[in-house]
Amino acid sequence: MRIRPVSTVTSAILGLSLPALLLTGPAAAQPAAAVAPLNTYAIAHRGVPVEAPENTLASIDRAAALGIEWVENDVQRTKDGVLIIMHDTSLARTTDVEQRYPRRAPWKVADFTLAEIQKLDAGSWFDRRFKGERVPTLRSYLRRVDHNRQKLLLETKEPGLYPGIEEQLVTELRRAGWLDRRHVARRLVVQSFDAKSLKAFHRLRPDVRTGFLGAPKAADLRSYAKFVDQINPNHRSVTADWVRAVHALKGPQGKRLTVSAWTVDDGRRAVALARLGVDGIISNAPHVVEEALDEESGIISAMGGGGPL
Repeated sequence: MRIRPVSTVTSAILGLSLPALLLTGPAAAQPAAAVAPLNTYAIAHRGVPVEAPENTLASIDRAAALGIEWVENDVQRTKDGVLIIMHDTSLARTTDVEQRYPRRAPWKVADFTLAEIQKLDAGSWFDRRFKGERVPTLRSYLRRVDHNRQKLLLETKEPGLYPGIEEQLVTELRRAGWLDRRHVARRLVVQSFDAKSLKAFHRLRPDVRTGFLGAPKAADLRSYAKFVDQINPNHRSVTADWVRAVHALKGPQGKRLTVSAWTVDDGRRAVALARLGVDGIISNAPHVVEEALDEESGIISAMGGGGPL
């Protein structure tokens, strides 16, 4: 999360005295309610796909340039057993695979070797400025995230298609130095829509934080808290009561469960979710989300916020 500067609007508010803020309008006779500060942060969804081709090193570099600490991406496995960064199970949407290998529809990741995939252009579809951008291996991706001093929310995409991917992921993370105390404590979360896969990963590395993608009913949350540290829902599923139910439980690390909602590119919606208690917001435009949160946090500070809701 970026350090949140005082915005222009906030500066204007700070120019007014606090009594002037509180003693205006029909509610002036009522004591001002304390407003909780926002502690919500943005997570760059596949990098910053509104400004650079998703799933690429260029996209997470753009997130770093914008000051976004957390990045999210998906891992899958090639035909010859190499883990790569790719969201779709097909290569067609974000590479030139159809032109290069026209007879191999539906161009599934699992049907191509790493050597074949590394020949693909993963940038020109987005903008010619990114011509020649490649699909990164997980290993090269982890190196770049480390170089950028970023934090990683890593999703195992369709793990049922890749038997044993949990063990392989542990091996790759270890080789890349991502299973030391510093990374595990502060910089890594593994998530999935597949609860069975998350349980398997948790058994292998119970010290690594995990996140379930979805919005289980409040009555079912306790069973998830046995093997996940985050519940990460579609933002449309979020209510204040549901967030409170999640926050009331502790995960396997002994800490409060957290919530990261997806996928939100609108600043006003991001602020609304933050006010509901959401901890993280996964966004294709994380800089827009951060700017909106900065603005709201500055206004809250100017109003003397800091107490409970």
